[in-house]
Amino acid sequence: MKKSIKINCALIISMIWGMSVFAQTQEFDVKGLKVIYKAVPKQIVSARLFVQGGTANYPLEQSGIEDFAFRLAVTGGTTSMDKLTFSTALEQMGTTISAGTAYDYGQISMKCVKQNWDASWTLFVETILHPAFDEQQYQLLQDQLIAEAKQNESDPDESLIQAAMANVFAGKNYEKNPSGHAESLAQLSLEDLKKYYTQTVGKERSFLVIVGDLDVNALKKKIAASLSKLPKGTMPPVEDRNMLGEISNKIKDRDIATNYMAGIMSAPTLASEDGTAMMIAMSILSERYFVELRTKRSLSYAPYAYYDNGKVTNPFNLIYISTTDPKQSIQVMVDEISKLKKEGFSEKELKNKKQKYLTQFYMGQETLDSQSQSLGTNELKGGWEMAENFTERVNAVTLEDINRVIDKYSDIISWTYLGKADMVSEEDFLQPSKVPADAKVESTK
Repeated sequence: MKKSIKINCALIISMIWGMSVFAQTQEFDVKGLKVIYKAVPKQIVSARLFVQGGTANYPLEQSGIEDFAFRLAVTGGTTSMDKLTFSTALEQMGTTISAGTAYDYGQISMKCVKQNWDASWTLFVETILHPAFDEQQYQLLQDQLIAEAKQNESDPDESLIQAAMANVFAGKNYEKNPSGHAESLAQLSLEDLKKYYTQTVGKERSFLVIVGDLDVNALKKKIAASLSKLPKGTMPPVEDRNMLGEISNKIKDRDIATNYMAGIMSAPTLASEDGTAMMIAMSILSERYFVELRTKRSLSYAPYAYYDNGKVTNPFNLIYISTTDPKQSIQVMVDEISKLKKEGFSEKELKNKKQKYLTQFYMGQETLDSQSQSLGTNELKGGWEMAENFTERVNAVTLEDINRVIDKYSDIISWTYLGKADMVSEEDFLQPSKVPADAKVESTK
């Protein structure tokens, strides 16, 4: 069975590698709108309009406004087609148009089969340029979003992460929840959404990513006759990086059977020299947590650690656990980091992790949707080329690199706790041991 799995993985990688050989990614400008186009010989086309800024575009009291406005734009029809006619047209072609938002960007996306490209593109463009912002759909969507927000608040994992973001990034853009909360969503009027959409969706903040098998010259003509007519708009606000240099712990009392904890540490940007090494180092730490906390001590079902480079402006490292024994769990999690700061990782861990990372990466690139998403998010993080040279960047990481970054970015942990308040105190939120320079594992930088 193991041999079969290895063969299948190798086959998938080989197929995608083969695809990459023929794939050509290029960037061009169409009347002020940046376009990233990747040619892939498939019968599916994926298009995404990324809008930069995210939480930087609105104040705290309007948390969720971008998500609300974008979702209303793609679900309420257009000024020339009512909701039912619009959704029927999409359904008949098997085309999907959707929207999503994150801390640093929002996007409107479309996926269709190649034979329906022309008609699907027309609907995609109408959605972006002429959304109906229908009153009835606004009311329905507002009720739905408020219900989702209340559900998220009752979910311990969702509630913990939002509490951790509000704790560590208090006063910063990341304090805002891109999905909003019940109170902020209830205060957003239809006029607020129209105004926000009009002011935000412009060429200065936007770029288009398309992956498919299209004639480039014809594509440029289509864009020139449609999306290039977006208003110029303005550049998104830019916030300075927050390096999380001070400890900020928070206890949120909730009478639940299991206690939830998240520790947030500083991290480099993905495009920096430390970015790829940080990604690998945290992934190995996650595996060590699984062994130490679950397998050996049964302290948690699914502890983990990861480098959240999806937060473009302020990426961070996060360690997480849900447990009935928070004190012992914190001790083990911090001890493991202290051990790494002194002894470092092993060559075997690095070699195994590289292989797993590359396999997972290529398996995740099977669909054109995932490829357009990868190109767009990497463009935001420093350049779409990073998606194309992922293999080279991973293979270039050395043992010294991952030992250096785990030591460099793990001195300070800000803890957020959700659970029974009487089970922990401020003194329980431990920090990794400071290791004298001459006692640390050797580093080349």
